[in-house]
Amino acid sequence: MFNSLLFVGWAIAALFILLLIFRFFGKTGLAGFIGAAVVIMNILVTKGMVIFGVDATGGNVLYASIFLATDLLSEYYGGREARRAVLIGFICSVFSLLAILITLLFHPAPWDWAQPSLEIIFTPVARIVAGSMAAYFISQNLDTYLYDFIRRRWKGLWLRNNGSTWVSQLVDTLIFCAAALLGTMPGSAWLKVVLSTYLLKIVVAAVDTPFIYLSRLWKPGELKTGAGGGEAARAETRDA
Repeated sequence: MFNSLLFVGWAIAALFILLLIFRFFGKTGLAGFIGAAVVIMNILVTKGMVIFGVDATGGNVLYASIFLATDLLSEYYGGREARRAVLIGFICSVFSLLAILITLLFHPAPWDWAQPSLEIIFTPVARIVAGSMAAYFISQNLDTYLYDFIRRRWKGLWLRNNGSTWVSQLVDTLIFCAAALLGTMPGSAWLKVVLSTYLLKIVVAAVDTPFIYLSRLWKPGELKTGAGGGEAARAETRDA
């Protein structure tokens, strides 16, 4: 019970912090949040836990919060800016992994105590790393395209926020689980992991819905003054 309550509390806190970053730093802040979240979640994913009776990792909340960040970018600045931020996050992920692996190659000093622990945490399994990066890049880009697609055809902020996230989260889960876990366990167990992982992501997606509505009250100054660009101004006039 403690884990489940802490998970919900942490999800709300992380989304609130993201909204504050949007309010004070606009699209630059959202891109920075995505870059930081991608790096941190790749570290926290090494911690396993049980949430609502299903297996989870420490990176679930941060990863799900990235979808809100890209939805905010799509809503107020357009899909192009959202995909640019996704690419920034991908580059940050690759660079941080490269920096860590190179640092681990240095022979530790006689007084060093961190090397064994760092090797345990950061020595990657190739298929897991590849699956994680592929899942992030494909699903996040898909989310931005779906968000724009839904916005052009149907009214409703709720629909485009949740619809794009539900589909892209499913694609993300399938890609990662197929690349990282398929063949390492019985098919029934693999399917259980897919379903439980997707369920947790849907929970966070449901929690983030009020925050995208709240974003309308907490717009950054660049949107209020029109400095956010033409795409942002057009997004403001669309029905929700």
